[in-house]
Amino acid sequence: IKTSLVLRRRIGSLLLLLLAVNMVGGQIRYSIPEEMKKGSVIGNVAQDLGLDLKRLRRARIVTGESVHYTELQKDKGTLVVNERIDREQLCGDVTPCSLSFEMILENPMELHRITVEVLDINDHAPVFPNKDKPISFEISESAAVEVRFPLQSAQDLDVGQNALKNYILSPNDNFILKQHSNPDGRKYVEMVLQKPLDRERHPHFSLKLIAVDGGTPQRSGTVNIDVTVLDANDNIPVFNQSVYKASVLENTKTGTSIITVNATDADSGSYGHITYSLSEMKESAADIFRINENTGIIYVSGQIDYEKDKKYELRVEAKDHGGLTGTSKVIFDVIDVNDNAPIINVMSFSSPLSEDSRPGTTIAILNIKDADSERNGQIKCSIDGKLPFKIESSLTNYYNLVSDQHFDRESVSEYNITITATDFGSLPLSSSTKLHLKISDVNDNAPLFDKNSYTAYITENNSPGFSIFTVSARDCDWNQNARISYLLEDTQVGGNPVSTYVSLNSETGVLNAVRTFDYEQTKQFELVIKAQDGGSPPLSSNVTVKIIVQDQNDNPPQVLYPVQTGGSLVAEMVPRSADVGYLVTKVVAVDVDSGQNAWLSYKLQKATDRALFEVGLQNGEIRTIRQVTDKDAVKQRLTVIVEDNGQPSRSATVIVNVAVADSFPEVLSEFTELTHDKEYNDNLTFYLVLALAVVSFLFITCLVVIISVKIYRWRQSRILYHSNLPVIPYYPPRYSDTLGTGTLPHVYNYEVCRTTDSRKSDMKYMQPMSQSLVNPNSFMACMFNFSLLFELIGIKESSFYVM
Repeated sequence: IKTSLVLRRRIGSLLLLLLAVNMVGGQIRYSIPEEMKKGSVIGNVAQDLGLDLKRLRRARIVTGESVHYTELQKDKGTLVVNERIDREQLCGDVTPCSLSFEMILENPMELHRITVEVLDINDHAPVFPNKDKPISFEISESAAVEVRFPLQSAQDLDVGQNALKNYILSPNDNFILKQHSNPDGRKYVEMVLQKPLDRERHPHFSLKLIAVDGGTPQRSGTVNIDVTVLDANDNIPVFNQSVYKASVLENTKTGTSIITVNATDADSGSYGHITYSLSEMKESAADIFRINENTGIIYVSGQIDYEKDKKYELRVEAKDHGGLTGTSKVIFDVIDVNDNAPIINVMSFSSPLSEDSRPGTTIAILNIKDADSERNGQIKCSIDGKLPFKIESSLTNYYNLVSDQHFDRESVSEYNITITATDFGSLPLSSSTKLHLKISDVNDNAPLFDKNSYTAYITENNSPGFSIFTVSARDCDWNQNARISYLLEDTQVGGNPVSTYVSLNSETGVLNAVRTFDYEQTKQFELVIKAQDGGSPPLSSNVTVKIIVQDQNDNPPQVLYPVQTGGSLVAEMVPRSADVGYLVTKVVAVDVDSGQNAWLSYKLQKATDRALFEVGLQNGEIRTIRQVTDKDAVKQRLTVIVEDNGQPSRSATVIVNVAVADSFPEVLSEFTELTHDKEYNDNLTFYLVLALAVVSFLFITCLVVIISVKIYRWRQSRILYHSNLPVIPYYPPRYSDTLGTGTLPHVYNYEVCRTTDSRKSDMKYMQPMSQSLVNPNSFMACMFNFSLLFELIGIKESSFYVM
């Protein structure tokens, strides 16, 4: 036994040294003896494939029913034995015996097949089925020479040189052995009578049948043969065919008869009665076939599977009651039936897949097998529906799912791929598997605003922080690539940064006011907002937003004329001869607001005599509505209210004093009495004298001024036109042309200007309805002086001023 173990180890070492490695088209083939110890090296995969160990560490071993027998040591790149390999258990009597599996490498994806051929060693001795039970024969003494007696065949699980080679019969004078070989290479033996038996001399024989194999060391098995010599039975059963052949469909139902064998025996009586039995069957066949011992009908008793056995060889025996046996051979060819659908195994699947992947990118590797044969085992693979993918064949039974066009995640973000494998049987069978492929996003879309530009409105006098407008952009990308931030571009508004006017929420796009807006200062402005996504690199787009400030009625009307003074009383003179519609004066007012907030209307609120005057609603003109009579009071006081059209409206009030008189002294006495307390009445004469003195002085001053203007007009006109004085328009009343009472044409007005810088005055003629550039106080003083002057020289004026 020790010698045998040493020899086995040497044989194993020798086989390892003679290990052959064959690489063809991504395949490696190794040869190893069976029964190697766990951890024994089979081969260096990394070296044979020319792979880097770092890349091999990410390799995966897939498929193969016997993949557990081996192990890939990724850190060394070697393939070692992981479990004891028993060739007989793995392959039975099939040669050559090999196990195959596939290895998948990632980045780039590669597929390699590794085949390990397991070589037989002589680890099994020939064994007879019933070695503990002797083979018994009852042979008539009349048996003729050359009569053959089939013996049990020994079974040796080894193959090749280590399989059963020879049978040896223990020495005797009557029997010899003859050996035969089946077409499949199996040997069977017959014991041949070479010398007639003599029951009287040798009624019983005890022989040994020895089966030896061809291995080194040689192994053998023994069974005893007991021969009992019977009385004369001269004929053996004979079959009508030496070989019976029949075909049987796989999956034939149990109990179905296949063939009937027939044998005859020339003897009569019990020696001619034959019984049939089956012998020399594999273990698998013993459970599948039965024979009726009386009729010779062979029928199915088990499950026939073409994928396990494609042919069955049976030995049928016909035995008479005299102990003689005839034999024949029965061969069953199994016909394949398309009873196996293709089996789909997903070896590798890459999901999600980037949308910028190029056409031809491998997405999945599939292993598809069909256990049937010929056309029943041929497969066609297809993809259901019109999808941007195709199936390509790689190694045997392997298929690659590859992309067929460019992807756009924004159009299609995921695919449900149904792969169907169909065989070519007459009734084709198919199977399918579903793959859910997700397309990962690439930042290839910039944010887009809803409009090319926006217009937003805000009412003036807003509170700081007021939300003006919300911009919104969308991005067709996904996740971080679609996360939008809003940025305010650094632009200028009126020389100031736009950030001093508005602020922008970077997440919501809400535009808020930073300050309070005044329509009268800023009516509108523009800003630029950028929408930027969170991709790498980020993409962005800009939009222009116009902010329009809307007016509020926050300014009341301002009365420009008549000017209300605290210390002077201003009055308009109306002659008693004035007719209906006589223009007394005009109230002039402005409103700095805009739109309807600046539309002004004039109304007469109070009046000494409402039946005498009216105010134009739109133009503010005060006119008489009846003929002035002598009974009308000299002093008329009118209160005019000026309102704008805002909501709510704002207003201003102006008091207009009107003197109804034909002479200035009459007016002066009336207004002087009204403007002083009763305690000063005794001093009236004093004030009148003082007034005349002042008028005389002013008259002389005016003559000097007129002469100065005539002399220096050409020099002072240029200075006057460049003076930066406040503008207060004055519109004097017009006299009716039909009355003929006025001495000045209504198309002219007079204006005296005193410049604050040169201390010089000038009087000039202006065009009708033009605005005067005067100081309000100077204007009043001048008009008062001129009224006195005109009265003294006999010229009637419609307006006068009393200090």
